[in-house]
Amino acid sequence: MYHDYTSYIKEKFGTRVQKIALNPGFNCPNRDGKIGLGGCTYCNNQTFSPFYGKTSTPIAEQLEQGIAFFSKKYKCQKFIAYFQSYTNTYADIETLEKIYYQALNNDNVIGLTVATRPDCIDENILKLLQKISKKYYTVLELGVESCYDKTLKMINRGHTFCQAENAIKQAASFGLELCAHLIMYLPGETEEMMLKTADIMSALPIKILKLHQLQIIKGTKMEQQFKENPELFSLPSAEEYADFVAKYVSKTRPDMIFERFISESPMQLIVAPKWNGIKNKEFLEKIKKRLDK
Repeated sequence: MYHDYTSYIKEKFGTRVQKIALNPGFNCPNRDGKIGLGGCTYCNNQTFSPFYGKTSTPIAEQLEQGIAFFSKKYKCQKFIAYFQSYTNTYADIETLEKIYYQALNNDNVIGLTVATRPDCIDENILKLLQKISKKYYTVLELGVESCYDKTLKMINRGHTFCQAENAIKQAASFGLELCAHLIMYLPGETEEMMLKTADIMSALPIKILKLHQLQIIKGTKMEQQFKENPELFSLPSAEEYADFVAKYVSKTRPDMIFERFISESPMQLIVAPKWNGIKNKEFLEKIKKRLDK
């Protein structure tokens, strides 16, 4: 079997803990011209921005709406404030501190997860997160996406894998719990290349991994590329991807925690692959059966 994030968090806090995705309205240096323009070719934030995550809504209010929603859906007692959309360290340090503590100023919130780019952290940001981590459960989530520079250039990511490695090592030196995000089946990557990243990630001071299958989303540059040059893409079926994930898990470090294996974008936004709306729970059953076998 493998270590799953839900069980890890439940064991750590003695109860089910739900992440509440928040949107502080930050931009991305790959969109505003600092690093690049247009953003990553696959990116459409509508695929993971919740209904309550409107930038016009104050963080505290987004949090309350999210807690109210998930409290009805699950028997949750504790929550993690999850800064997810765009680049959540892309602001001055005073703004970041103010925004993070607005989210933490809630008795039901026990932690903070900050998703960002490897090229958007520095010593001051890491010191701030280190300070927060002394009182709250804190995770820094870095969008690595691929271990191959050719791929990163193709998807207009705007950073190299070396930058990601350096960011991981620097953040780990501050004692932070780290999560790395990778996208599987990006254009040009073979199964052998993708499986090799299991070894690469296992050698780095990462505690949590999030894997997502590539989804071609409406309104992205990748949608246009997919229509014009479909031969660039090799998108698996759900069964093929389950086989791959089982191999991937078996190659990673034994203590690695897996938070996600699939992306569940709104079906109306998905161009390909279309897996008939398979949910994370269903997919996990496929993985478990393959690992047991």
